[in-house]
Amino acid sequence: MPKRRKKSSSNYPIVIILAIITFVVTYCTRKFTTDKGKQAPATSGQQRPPASGKKKQPALFRENFETAAPVKEHYNTETITLQSGQWTLKNAVIGAKAEDHKQGKQALRVRGGGSATMEFDITVTGTVTVTLKHAAYGTDAGGAWELWYSVNKGQRFLPAGNAVHTSERELRTSTFTIVAQKTLRLQIRSTDKENGRLNFDEIRVVRSHETPAPSGGAVPGDDDNMLLGNPSDATPSLVTPNNYLMDKGYYKLSYNRDRGTPNWVCWHVTAKDLGHMSRSRDFRPDADVPDSWYQVTQSSYSGSGFDRGHNCPSGDRTFSRAANDATFLMTNMIPQAPNHNQHLWSGLENYTRDLVRAGNEVYVIMGSYGMGGVGEKGLRKKIDRNNITVPDHIWKVIVVLPEGNNDLKRINKHTRIIAVNTPNKNDVSKQWTAYLTTIAEIEEATHLKLLSRVPEAVRQELVKKIDSGN
Repeated sequence: MPKRRKKSSSNYPIVIILAIITFVVTYCTRKFTTDKGKQAPATSGQQRPPASGKKKQPALFRENFETAAPVKEHYNTETITLQSGQWTLKNAVIGAKAEDHKQGKQALRVRGGGSATMEFDITVTGTVTVTLKHAAYGTDAGGAWELWYSVNKGQRFLPAGNAVHTSERELRTSTFTIVAQKTLRLQIRSTDKENGRLNFDEIRVVRSHETPAPSGGAVPGDDDNMLLGNPSDATPSLVTPNNYLMDKGYYKLSYNRDRGTPNWVCWHVTAKDLGHMSRSRDFRPDADVPDSWYQVTQSSYSGSGFDRGHNCPSGDRTFSRAANDATFLMTNMIPQAPNHNQHLWSGLENYTRDLVRAGNEVYVIMGSYGMGGVGEKGLRKKIDRNNITVPDHIWKVIVVLPEGNNDLKRINKHTRIIAVNTPNKNDVSKQWTAYLTTIAEIEEATHLKLLSRVPEAVRQELVKKIDSGN
């Protein structure tokens, strides 16, 4: 048999080299395939996406108080132009000092009692979240501040949440939730006059993903000033000038351009509406009246023999200065005989607030109709060069409920209804109980439908009730 040939030992290095090459190629291929599509590690100049994978929500509005123009350095009241638009600064400056806590080169600096107010609106519908960075200026002690907002072009401002106390010497972020219908403007107020200056930087407005659930077991719509319905189907449209819906925040109304008075006003009162704020007495025109319409002013009733009679009373809105001020808009007024206003009507208003203090909440609808009232100077059909109609009747409906939630569902045929319809005369009785009537009679006289959101079977029972006045 032939001998087997021994394998040459010189082949082994080649085999080993081929094996190594095969291993390296396989490993690298797997590595590149596995890494395909992965993000590269973030460098110092990149922001790593949040761990949740959610992108930062785009802002509806942003202002960082940076300006290329000369900064405002004096604490006088002045309107300046920032990147977002015009702002009025009162007792406030745009600070660029080393002591100003800021993200860029500048920040807003506000002294005690000062404010910064947007003089423009942003378009907003629904619930939004507002964030604002803040710190105590330099080594100052800081102080309290509030964010306020307006949904009617700056006519009135409401507080967005509670006051914030700032003492940190580096920027912190506070968050607020606001519900707007069409437009929104913001105001920053320093409310602590005793302590030091405050810095503010980067205010942002973004859409909220969801509307916060009402607190305290309430349901959406509870306590709305027009919860019980729109008596005349008023709309905020110029094509209906004599049934023009206006939302004043603290009450809602149907304005009548040709009469220069509201057709009706509705509002809601709970114990939280009744505070210790003094009476404003700041009668003034309503800036929300369209420019082409006649504007009733604080002097329009002068010498007429009639009071500037509130629909929504000053006394029902005493929890804040803004609330009380809102009741002195002239769109909330009617020419009212002085004795009617100061005795009969005042007595009914006081009785209503007594009901609230006793543990109830009330929904109120008030209106007037007809032409020709009798004031201190006799019968007048119109005043203010015939631009304002004097009504001959004034009415009010009050729905009384024990304090609680889910108000519409709690209204039943046993709910207390107080309805009065009174002549607008100076010789009326001082007792409002002398003019008790039914909702049905008021509806017949005014052609309105009251309590329209109450289930019809219940409503039919309520419109026929006459209260005892006790």
